[in-house]
Amino acid sequence: MDKKSLAVQYKRSGQNCCQAVISAYKDELGIDELTAKKLGSAFGAGMGTMQGNCGALIGAGIVLGMLEYKGSPISPKSRKLITGFTEKCGSDTCVEIKGVLTGKVLCSCDDCVANAVEVLEGIIK
Repeated sequence: MDKKSLAVQYKRSGQNCCQAVISAYKDELGIDELTAKKLGSAFGAGMGTMQGNCGALIGAGIVLGMLEYKGSPISPKSRKLITGFTEKCGSDTCVEIKGVLTGKVLCSCDDCVANAVEVLEGIIK
């Protein structure tokens, strides 16, 4: 199963968006599913409960850091992740993506998870 499908499956099984992305990479990160869930547990409904960055994007950032950090900042790769995600989802904040203030949903949670993984895969491959 590809990473996008796996992450969406984790999301549909009850994990939040951040947990789902991290769990899809648990083997590559050398962690178990419980640890993946713990790492992403504070980011359900985005950072700050929808007011900040999307949880799927945060999860992808955590995975990116774990896989790519070699002793120096990975800011250009992080910027690429955020930019790519925003292009696919219409925003990087949960409140905007879910249309809380506008009533217009830009992207479903499943699609946010899939998009975060797709952009991440393009950076780490």
